[in-house]
Amino acid sequence: MIDTPPKAPPLYPKTHLLAASGIAALLSLALLVFPSSEVEAKRTNLALDLEMPTDQDVQQDAPQAAQATPETSVSPFAQIDEGQAQTEETAQAQAKPAPATNPNHREIIVAKGDTLSTLFEKVGLPATAVHEVMASDKQARQFSKLQNGQILQFELSPDGQLNRIHSKLSDLETISLARTADGFSFSREVSKPNVRNAYAHGVINSSLSSSAQRAGLSHSLTMDMANIFGYDVDFAQDIRKGDEFDVVYEQKVVNGKAVGTGNILSARFTNRGKTYTAVRYTNKQGNTNYYTAEGNSMRKAFIRTPVDFARISSMFSMGRKHPILNKIRAHKGVDYAAPRGTPIKATGDGKVLLAGRRGGYGNTVIIQHGDTYRTLYGHMQGFAKGVKTGGSVKQGQVIGYIGTTGLSTGPHLHYEFQVNGVHVDPLGQKLPMADPIAKSEKQRFMQQSQPLMARMDQEKATTLASNKR
Repeated sequence: MIDTPPKAPPLYPKTHLLAASGIAALLSLALLVFPSSEVEAKRTNLALDLEMPTDQDVQQDAPQAAQATPETSVSPFAQIDEGQAQTEETAQAQAKPAPATNPNHREIIVAKGDTLSTLFEKVGLPATAVHEVMASDKQARQFSKLQNGQILQFELSPDGQLNRIHSKLSDLETISLARTADGFSFSREVSKPNVRNAYAHGVINSSLSSSAQRAGLSHSLTMDMANIFGYDVDFAQDIRKGDEFDVVYEQKVVNGKAVGTGNILSARFTNRGKTYTAVRYTNKQGNTNYYTAEGNSMRKAFIRTPVDFARISSMFSMGRKHPILNKIRAHKGVDYAAPRGTPIKATGDGKVLLAGRRGGYGNTVIIQHGDTYRTLYGHMQGFAKGVKTGGSVKQGQVIGYIGTTGLSTGPHLHYEFQVNGVHVDPLGQKLPMADPIAKSEKQRFMQQSQPLMARMDQEKATTLASNKR
């Protein structure tokens, strides 16, 4: 007789199970009728989770199912969908041919140390091809003036011969060489940009150059502004924290992108509480100059400083102790300290009386300006090309470079100013004025000047208002 094992008693009383089932049914009904936003948002996930045990039950015997971890497991339905999508994408990729690449088109980016020969070698062209290109056209040498990051595009024939080289030098200029029956022909394409007016405002905190850069002005525009106001403002010693400037200038644009700048049309510079204005004007004869907003000439017979943004290391003095000779000796000029090689400009138009060595001054240029004025520039490293004794120079023309020749303790320019043969302090000398706008053109000038001044006022007010927000 086989004993039948007794049935295990239920874990919970039957009444408890019935009550639990009833509560679960009521909760499910309540969720279906009055779902909260959170439950409603998760309803899809909940439905998937309820169906998951069916698949898990089927896969219980599979050893891989037991290896899944909660962190990496996802809905099996999502896995099926992704697998189908991948299969469809693979099929489409196999059905579509890969985009064809042109084996005869090569693009090379110039790196440091590259030459035209190394670039030709990279695209599989022989050294003889370089000589053929260079000898074909004088302007082909433009391709040998390579810059880091420059892109050269090569078009080759099916048999690997060079058909064309193309390079974009800037946003405005591209150059090309194309094979012809007679060799290679050089061509240049220059895009003509649109020109619009732009505005910049800045307040000086440490230096003009850094403040101008923050305001969006290029180095060349900053130098232009300094040259315009250089007759009235000594940028070596007059600049103070809190000085400010406004500039309306030409901006060159290609396809909506700023690619360069043109002329300053109007500007305003406030130095130590005094405001100077400048307006660019071309008269009926075609001569262009800058004038104040009222029509007085910005240009004077002399500019204040012969070196841009230099530091004054020694002032004009009749009783200074010479740093090398170690004795009291009059210092009949002003010393401008600047890095070796910094350009030196003629402060006025004149005739070069000397461009050569002169005792303790070392390399020196002396310029005679009419009958009354004479200037001297000493301790130069060297002279600018074309500057020689007996020649003529224009105001602002570079005549030499900062050096330490002669009796000099460091790189600087010694600058002297004479009036009727007498040395005077160039920083305190009142400079003679140039002619104002001719009366016959005053009305035409004001028609240009007034809108430009109003533009600066309006732009400045808008800029200050936006900065306060």
